[in-house]
Amino acid sequence: MLKTLAKSDAQHQSLLWEDKQVKFDSPQQYTRLRSGEKVLDTIHHIEDTKGNPGDTGKLLVTNLRIIWHSLVHKKFNLSIGYARIGNTNTRLVHMHTKGRIPSQALYILALSNETRFEFLFTDVSGETARRDQPIFASVFDVHLLYQRTFLYRDLKLRGAIVQAGQLIILPEEQVYSQVQGVWNLSSDQGNLGCFVVTNVRLVWYADANETFNISLPYLQIDSVRIRESKYGPALVIETAETGGGYVLGFRIDPVERLNELFKELCSLHTIYTEQPNFGISYDPQDARQRVAAAAEEAAQATQFKIDDYQEMDERQEREINTKLNNYLADGCLGVLANEQTTREPVYCKELGFAMEPIPDGYKLQDLWHVLPTKMSTYDE
Repeated sequence: MLKTLAKSDAQHQSLLWEDKQVKFDSPQQYTRLRSGEKVLDTIHHIEDTKGNPGDTGKLLVTNLRIIWHSLVHKKFNLSIGYARIGNTNTRLVHMHTKGRIPSQALYILALSNETRFEFLFTDVSGETARRDQPIFASVFDVHLLYQRTFLYRDLKLRGAIVQAGQLIILPEEQVYSQVQGVWNLSSDQGNLGCFVVTNVRLVWYADANETFNISLPYLQIDSVRIRESKYGPALVIETAETGGGYVLGFRIDPVERLNELFKELCSLHTIYTEQPNFGISYDPQDARQRVAAAAEEAAQATQFKIDDYQEMDERQEREINTKLNNYLADGCLGVLANEQTTREPVYCKELGFAMEPIPDGYKLQDLWHVLPTKMSTYDE
């Protein structure tokens, strides 16, 4: 018994590379968007300051990479995959051709084949208003979304993808079937587990240990076969080179269920290959509105509001200071003076013991009320 679903030569040539490579001045076929790749934002009047100074171009922010095109020389272009980006930030630079007016620039540090590349994309529009606007915000936002959605694109072994015996579903992911009692043949004794088939990937995890699992997007599947093994008919899945080149074997009983699952995987793999979902959803207009709202809220928070403060009543403060100062001053004089000026203690009937005489103008009750009896706030 042998049934096979394998990629054609054209599909092999179209392996996902856009997010994992850095390319310079590539032919048009490499700057053309692949299936499922979308332009999420376009930033105009951008110069590649390091490689092509003086050439005005535009920066395309897609769900897989950043593309820069020169509008002066069509053959000059750059393609920077998000997986290769190590660091990004913005800075102000002074353009020599603009009277040394400061302009906003995007700095990117990329790593490819153990080589470090630095890119500087500068705004050359000359518009003063753009200097204070986050014109490169979409680059940071989409790069962050890319890092959070790797399960849509990359194979993952022993990941935190299962919780309480249930697969953690990704956004826009739909579960089509779930098969219990699937043996993973990666070891001699085999491991019993569960198969979950969705519109984005197939997942297997062991019943005894949920951390022993595999998440395999259809994008990383090179071929699917049913072939004979020493355990009987088995489902054999080969991953692409970008997915590690693994050979995975699974045994599913009965054979009829194995055939049904094979047909389902073939169908879903074909559909997904034609229109893949890379998991990134981004609306630049909505993002700009959120940034503007946050900036306005921060500006309002920094404004000084008199209503937020309560005015202190000076009469209360004078009352407190007068009582304390008068009483303590007399006590201090007693300490600083000689022993002859120290007053003799007298017996207090109310307290039942001897004490220093109370100063003139004060009552015994005043000793228990250091602060004023009424602390009301006087509002104008």
